[in-house]
Amino acid sequence: MTSAQQNDRAGAGLPQVPSIPLTEDRVGLPPGDQSIGALVKDATTHLSTLVRAEIELAKIEISRDVKRGLRGSVFFIIALVVLLFSLYFPFIALAEGLAELGLQRWLGFLITWGVMLLLVGLFGFLGYKKVRGIKGPRRTIKTAQDTMAALKRDSDEKP
Repeated sequence: MTSAQQNDRAGAGLPQVPSIPLTEDRVGLPPGDQSIGALVKDATTHLSTLVRAEIELAKIEISRDVKRGLRGSVFFIIALVVLLFSLYFPFIALAEGLAELGLQRWLGFLITWGVMLLLVGLFGFLGYKKVRGIKGPRRTIKTAQDTMAALKRDSDEKP
């Protein structure tokens, strides 16, 4: 682990990610005495460790960002709740305004309720059209199926 990684993790409470050792694995052997098989084994081990370390680092960073996002979304939820509670007032004002124009008060509220139902119907219809248009990850499913078919075909062809 580099000193930058150690400094980045200091006090963060994050788990330690495996890293590739920077020292020679076969201490005591002259560089010319290592076989190609041993070198390939070392390379694959190091590559595997590197991939695992990158995946672990990505998991840590993503989970940290998701937690921050969730904490931040609490404020959006509170704002939405306050907004929903405040939506009554414009409709009450509309009903009272109709009553001030000379309509009976109950009729002003009935007209306002009708306007609200029209808005609910309109937005419900628009939402239904948008949701109905969701088709799913068709390209991803198709490429995954193609990959599986190619792998199966390759495994069937090998003796």
